[in-house]
Amino acid sequence: MSTRSDVVQKEHVGALVSDLTSDVSRLVRDELQLAKAELKDKGKEAGVGIGLFGGAGTIALYGLGALIAAAICGLAVVLPAWLAALIVAVVLFAVAAVAALLGKRHVSQATPPIPQRAVEGVHEDIEALRGHHPEGTLTS
Repeated sequence: MSTRSDVVQKEHVGALVSDLTSDVSRLVRDELQLAKAELKDKGKEAGVGIGLFGGAGTIALYGLGALIAAAICGLAVVLPAWLAALIVAVVLFAVAAVAALLGKRHVSQATPPIPQRAVEGVHEDIEALRGHHPEGTLTS
């Protein structure tokens, strides 16, 4: 037979469990809000950094154009200007062709974009599980 103190004690334990559940839920929500705020701040910083990198790349591209113009002007001292520009253009196209061929080789090595080793590992895991399952097959 339950005594009055047993009933009170059970109610007290129930209240503690209820409080614990609500505290854990609130703690998880607060941590998620903190994580969202932190990610938002980091995203803003990353955006500013990416923008600065883009600006630096644009300025570097203009600098490269100035260097190319300087190379043409330098060659124009000993050659006609049109020939100097043609020589510099041919050199630039040759460099671009080599870069394109190297890029094509790297892209072809990366395709198909399926993580082959990971897929093979999953297949091995499935086979291992099938081997240890009593019926020899996996059930869903």
